[in-house]
Formats: sequence, C-alpha cells, structure tokens
Amino acid sequence: MRTGISTVPLDYGKCPKWLFERMKKLSQGIMLAIREEFGPEEILKRLSNPVWFQSLGCVIGFDWNSSGLTTTTMAALKEGLRGIEKEIGVFICGGKGKTSRKTPQQIQKWGESLRFPNSKVEKLIYVSKMAAKVDTSCIQDGFQIYSHNLIFSFSGEYAVVQQGMNINARKARRYHWLSHKIKNLVEEPHSGIIAHTKTQPLNLTAKRSRKNRRISVGLAVDSPKTFLKDIKLISRGTNSLFKKKEKKGFTELELNNIEFRWHPVIEEKFNLKRLEKVIFLAGSEKPQTFEKLLSLPGIGPRTIRALSLVAEIIYGAKPSYEDPARYSFAHGGKDATPFPVDCLTYDKTIELLDKGIRKGKVSLKEKEEARRRLEKIIVN
Repeated sequence: MRTGISTVPLDYGKCPKWLFERMKKLSQGIMLAIREEFGPEEILKRLSNPVWFQSLGCVIGFDWNSSGLTTTTMAALKEGLRGIEKEIGVFICGGKGKTSRKTPQQIQKWGESLRFPNSKVEKLIYVSKMAAKVDTSCIQDGFQIYSHNLIFSFSGEYAVVQQGMNINARKARRYHWLSHKIKNLVEEPHSGIIAHTKTQPLNLTAKRSRKNRRISVGLAVDSPKTFLKDIKLISRGTNSLFKKKEKKGFTELELNNIEFRWHPVIEEKFNLKRLEKVIFLAGSEKPQTFEKLLSLPGIGPRTIRALSLVAEIIYGAKPSYEDPARYSFAHGGKDATPFPVDCLTYDKTIELLDKGIRKGKVSLKEKEEARRRLEKIIVN
C-alpha cells in the first residue's frame, strides 16, 4: 500500500444519503468477510489500526482524507451491522457529538441484552470514559474529542476509535485503542494516532512522564495545601521565588529558564477557587494511582495541567512533550523500514477487502467502483 501523511482536515459537510447507503452495504460485506475468515476479534484489531481504518474508509466510499472519513465510516459500520450484531459478534456503541455521550447507556443496553455480568459491563463503561479522559487530559495537544466509538466482542475485548478537532487549525486527529495491547490505561495505551502535523503537547501518557504522574498524585492526596500555595505563586508570576538549586527530594527551577518558555500552562490563568474545591474533593478520595485520580469526577484538563506544572517547576519532574502521533505502516516498507513487507499478510489484506466487496449488497457497477478505489491504495 502507498504510504504518506493523512491531512485529516475538518469537514463540516454531510454525507449524501445515496453514498451513505452504499457505504453501509459495503462495510457490512467487509465485516462479514473478516468474521468468516478470522473471527470477531480480528474486526477489533483491524479497526484499531489507523492505516487499515483509513483504507477501509476510502474503499467503501471516501476518495479523500478528511475528518468526515472517521465519523461517516463508523456511522456506516454501526448501521451496516444493525440487526446482525450477534451474528457478527461485534457491537458498536457511541458516535459523533451528542451520540458519543450516549456510549455508556448503549453499552449498558447491550450488556443487558447479552446477559453480561455487571462487572463486564462496568469495565466497558469505565474504559469508554477513561479513553475520552486520557485523550483530553493526558494528551493535551489542542484537539477536543467530539467523536467517540467503543466496539466490543462477546469476550469483552474492545477497540476505541475517537477523533478530536482543533477549530483554529481546522484539523482533526484520530486516536485508536485495542484492549489486548493495553497494559496501563494511562501509559502509552494507543495502538495508533493519526494526525496531519506533530505538535508539542503535554504528554502524560509517555513512560518518561511517570515521575510527573506520581508526584501529581502525591500533591493531590498528601499535600493539597502546599500544591494550592505553589500554583497561586506560579499564577501570579513570582518568578524570583524559584531559584535554581538542589534540595533533598526536589529541585527548584527558574521559571524564565528557556526550558520552560513554551510550557503550555505558564500563561494560563487558573480558576483558583474551583481548583481548590476540586483538589480537596480529590484528596478526600485518596486515589493511590494516577489512573484513579484521573477517573474522579471534576478532574479535567486544567486540574491535570496545574498538577503537572507544579510537579515540573517545584519538583523537577519534567513530563514528556513528545507528540505520540506516529506515521504508521500497514505492512512494512519497501526499503525494509520500519520492517520488511510481509507479502503474505499484504496479499491477504487485499484479498479480504475484495472478498468483502463481493459480499456487499450493492450493484455490480458499485462493486467495480469500490475495486477501483481499492486499486488506488495498492502499489502496482
């Protein structure tokens, strides 16, 4: 397949009904083909791969890279599987805008229908909420989540596909998760992130942010008064208070040091009254881990930024500012970078998509058009 950069510009248009109907039928055929060939867990795996997902969207009807590919492809999949979810073994919850906020209720409804134990339902609901929180509060890259889908199987395995938008830049960014690859919900949980450009975000999901996360929890649980005092001083711009010197257990650093010049929260004015209320409420819950802290009601991007700032400036626990978005390869590169092409998998993918096109309940002409779109993303 061709490799390149997905620009993912924001698209405010609406998918025509005639196109959406064909996308539903083609996506249904492709999902049936994957289910027959590999089983329902393979569907989750494919949807969690940002490159494969992009290819799927193009094959079923999109000839361009836009934010609409994500939302419309997921909507087409959800509608295409409506009524045959139990046959396929895959259940899609959520969607765009207001529908995304209904994800927990949809998970609950499916759980009751499938007679899942409460523990399994609660876990899926928790993961749905945490995925949105992580990509909003732990990766502060300027993209606000507005589209969220959680897809799960009978076994309880799941994938998450969600998209954020940056209105000022008129760009979107898509985040993918896959359950069996996740060891920690707050540390590098993504199977892939696709974006147009790299930014310099506050990235608390990175391994190098472990110390910052740990100290943030300690500030909220053990030292809320000290934290509030420090954030007030920082917010007032009292740079002279922070001389660069070592002390036992922490490092004090000069605010105007070039290392911190671009820190994303230096110029922010915090609502100190609200922050105080949130911190004391969080402290009363005594979360023992960063994940538990993040999961608490009221803990959002600004609270996390404030904690991270104090942990960095006062205690020298610098978080990562490396963008976790990656340029992904579906099957390797022709120059063996990042790894040699797996020809068997490559050919199987093409065969599978073509088989799905054949299964799609659309006209012969529409199937041929889908094959032409497939050919566009295949290197001759």
